[in-house]
Amino acid sequence: MLLKSNTTRTIGLIIGLIGFLFSICASILLGYTDTTWKMAIEAYTNFNGSNEHLIIQTTRVPRAFIAAAVGGSLAIAGAIMQAMTKNPLASPGILGVNAGASFFVVITVTFLSTASISQLTWSSFLGAAVAALTVYFLGSLGREGLTPMKLTLAGAAMAAFFSSFTQGLLVVNEKALEEVLFWLAGSIQGRKLELLFSVLPYLLIAWIGSLLLANQINLLSMGEDVAKGLGQRTLMVKLMALVIVVLLAGSAVSIAGPIGFIGIVIPHLARALVGIDHRWIIPYCFILGGILLMLADIGARYVIMPEEVPVGVMTAVVGTPFFIYIARRRMT
Repeated sequence: MLLKSNTTRTIGLIIGLIGFLFSICASILLGYTDTTWKMAIEAYTNFNGSNEHLIIQTTRVPRAFIAAAVGGSLAIAGAIMQAMTKNPLASPGILGVNAGASFFVVITVTFLSTASISQLTWSSFLGAAVAALTVYFLGSLGREGLTPMKLTLAGAAMAAFFSSFTQGLLVVNEKALEEVLFWLAGSIQGRKLELLFSVLPYLLIAWIGSLLLANQINLLSMGEDVAKGLGQRTLMVKLMALVIVVLLAGSAVSIAGPIGFIGIVIPHLARALVGIDHRWIIPYCFILGGILLMLADIGARYVIMPEEVPVGVMTAVVGTPFFIYIARRRMT
């Protein structure tokens, strides 16, 4: 259902925000260990060292906030990439950005076994930037210039390239394999709030920057010639969009590993609700992306209880059929 007026879009955003907060609460309370609201409140107001209080403080609350931030960031990155490339399948996962960030993180873990959080974060940023620039360059080769099909093929090639080198590094370094294997599947289990705090400044810059750039993205989506005719400096807009995508994807990968499909599914859902205006798409993406990853994380706790599956597996279960649907619709 398309929300056409600003009033209905605002109401939809408020409803989504309520669902977002409800998902955070559910993420804190649900899991193998039974907890209640009273326990959650007392864990911070009257901490007694019990197992339930420790789980809430050290596991449930960090997972809820990390899932919200990572899911929202990946969804916004996907929306910007789809708008910039005019490719409905564009996302940090499909175009190799996540794979590039992962590869550089694995390099850092392999050669700097005592790497700090900041080193891993900057490695992730660098890998995301290298992957994005390489895919854009390869997709622009030829007389036709940049096309959605060429971009998708270039992204798939670079994702395979980086993934192969990542696996090669891990094969020859068993210690690094033990450290990053679960992370490579995409997971927020065991992550601490310190990880989120370390990248939060970059995420805030990217979130605010994406909102400020939304109107320029709308102009560029009308066509480069139209945007230039209206006085837009298209190259500057593209560079700013690239920086935002690198900050969003790099931060998300450094925290949770390469979680896929959120960047594909959520932008399409947001456009189905509010149309093509990115001033609305971006906030909707943040809320819906956060909700999807939090719900996927809750589901990951129950599939093989008492063990857990990586949340990246759950998002793949949701996203793969949607990816096939979008690909088939574009081909027909």
